[in-house]
Amino acid sequence: MVIDNILAAIDVLANGHALLLMAVGVAGGLIAGAIPGFTIAMAVVLTLPFTFGMSAHLGLATMVSVLVGGLSGGLMAGILTGIPGTPSSVATTFDGFPMARNGEPGLALGIGVWSSFCGGIISAVLLMTLAPQLAKIGLEFNPWGYFMLVMFALTITASLAGKNMIKGLIAGALGLLLRTVGEDEAAGMARFDFGSDALLGGFDFIAVLIGLFAFSQLLNDVRDRETAKKSLTQRSTIQVKIEHRRAIAEILKRWTIVVRSSLIGVFTGILPGAGGSIANILAYDQTKKASKYPEKFGTGIADGIIAPESSNNAVEGGALIILMALGIPGDVTAAIMLGALLMNDVVPSPSFITDEPVLAYSIFISFFIATFMMLGLQSVMLRVFVRVTRIPMYVLASIILGFCGIGVFALQNVSFDLWTLLWFGILGFTMRHFGFPLVPMILGVVLGNIAELNLARALAITPDLTPFFTRPWSLFFMIITIFSALFPMFQGHRIKEKAWTLFYLPTACFAISLPLFMMGGLTRPVLAAFLLCFGTYLLWQRKQNGWRFKA
Repeated sequence: MVIDNILAAIDVLANGHALLLMAVGVAGGLIAGAIPGFTIAMAVVLTLPFTFGMSAHLGLATMVSVLVGGLSGGLMAGILTGIPGTPSSVATTFDGFPMARNGEPGLALGIGVWSSFCGGIISAVLLMTLAPQLAKIGLEFNPWGYFMLVMFALTITASLAGKNMIKGLIAGALGLLLRTVGEDEAAGMARFDFGSDALLGGFDFIAVLIGLFAFSQLLNDVRDRETAKKSLTQRSTIQVKIEHRRAIAEILKRWTIVVRSSLIGVFTGILPGAGGSIANILAYDQTKKASKYPEKFGTGIADGIIAPESSNNAVEGGALIILMALGIPGDVTAAIMLGALLMNDVVPSPSFITDEPVLAYSIFISFFIATFMMLGLQSVMLRVFVRVTRIPMYVLASIILGFCGIGVFALQNVSFDLWTLLWFGILGFTMRHFGFPLVPMILGVVLGNIAELNLARALAITPDLTPFFTRPWSLFFMIITIFSALFPMFQGHRIKEKAWTLFYLPTACFAISLPLFMMGGLTRPVLAAFLLCFGTYLLWQRKQNGWRFKA
């Protein structure tokens, strides 16, 4: 039956008209993703009117192609200019841009392209095989679980702050404060608007993001005449050819990072409202924490590009899983896809794949085909984008700033967003000058609203705080939040051979097994039992060594 459905879906899409539409969609998504301020959601929305006259299969395949192209397009701007084309490419700039400035833009882009491809393929395989099973996880989440998930994500602030821990925490707190400006979504009351109608709507996230990253970077790059005359790489000769072989070799050496980051992306995509902006930073953080050389992150290493690009391309596979199985959009773009399905009189539900097998599998297959198209089309387009690094900075800055302004204004047609871009650009430049990291602040802006909204929902249901400890997913994320926050200390003290670090991993295994047992079923209690056995084995091993570190 499954094979018949796949063959029927391939038959619908395996024609010149469908493949041409998908190729155009991927190319359009790549362009949209590469332009700072022009979001993937905007590209998918603009595509929707063109699908009115198409069949449901062709229309959805085209929109999926735009989605896949947009997810990968953001790495172009992020790596070459240090400005993330989309929010889901923020973490790519941490190491992609330094690698490009170190004279290897071709390698950085190649790693980004192939990481995106691998993440997309892993996501597509999971989408086709595990959609009904994985989607059930989304139903288990509640406000307590969501809030603790965000708290877990906010622990990333500490690790991304690097050596400037205090400054990083201040920046993160400032980001959280910014999200409180405007109308409270839960209570509908105005906060910190000072009587201004513009501030009542709050600061637009995209305008803040581009101001902090783009405008502040541009101000830094043209701060004096000599700097303004230099190109992005500050060198006269640049390797224009994308280094595919080296990129593939680097990824094969780090295949575990690809798999782990892709799974993080799929899991985050399944959670409604999380999206790529959380997934790419979360994958970057977990890779940095698991690395043997975390101090190299941010200097331009392959690990820092592979992790976020693998995860953000895997996100939409997870989002489509829960959309098709439960009708719950995982993010804004999935919500637009839901509208397209409803427009064609298709209502997503747990029986959707059974009721509309050809349409369901055509979405699966189009996601798979679009990922391959993305690899080919981006490889061609990147040859043009790499040449951007030869343009003098004062010319490039003017063009980029123009695109940023157009992109920010086009989102809502509100002139206040342009002022937001300006003031946050100046703030970002000032923070850079005084050594404040910008990433924790962006993280606070991204996650603050999600945390506040779910906390308000939890307290509206009951003012009792015990559900934070009795709900399995809330307890699960609370435990890993504590251990994640202690991890930087664990790494530092482990080198100094502090005795308490011997108990860190066994204790983590024992603690995490508790909420897994509480979740019930068969798989998770078995996993909990495995963690208990593994933790016991670690303790026995430590005892055998006389509670001493191995030589």
